[in-house]
Amino acid sequence: MKVKLSFIFLMIQKLQMKNRTWNNYFIELTNHVSTRSTCDRKHVGCVIVRENNILATGYNGSLTKDDHCDEAGHLIIDNHCIRTVHAERNAVFQAAKNGVSLKDSTAYVNVEPCWECFKSLISSGVINIYYESDYPNSNNVYIKEYLTKNKNITFTKIGD
Repeated sequence: MKVKLSFIFLMIQKLQMKNRTWNNYFIELTNHVSTRSTCDRKHVGCVIVRENNILATGYNGSLTKDDHCDEAGHLIIDNHCIRTVHAERNAVFQAAKNGVSLKDSTAYVNVEPCWECFKSLISSGVINIYYESDYPNSNNVYIKEYLTKNKNITFTKIGD
């Protein structure tokens, strides 16, 4: 009986995987990547892909070889922890360090990017941005303004 139940469970998993869209798959990966975050105020993950191949990942964390919020505490300015590098920028930096072009790529983020991260993604060649949950940030009005002028960039919330 144990073998039959595990076989049924495996078949259900395969069906779920088969019906999962690429967008949902990559958004799920952002949540997994975010578990590496070293700032407990917000766990954010970013996955950048092209043609469904992963080019880079990033999570919010401190500069290389610097103290982490979990160890040294937060460095708060204007209600934001500035000790960390945002997930989107870490993904862009990872690609740059490894010589990977992000031209015409797609970024998935589990939390809506801030204006600075949006600019970094667009400037590095990302043309599609998908995010899972909203992040209240007054500067994000600039994203909407930019998108009205630049129709070649997509910025889409997934979920709800």
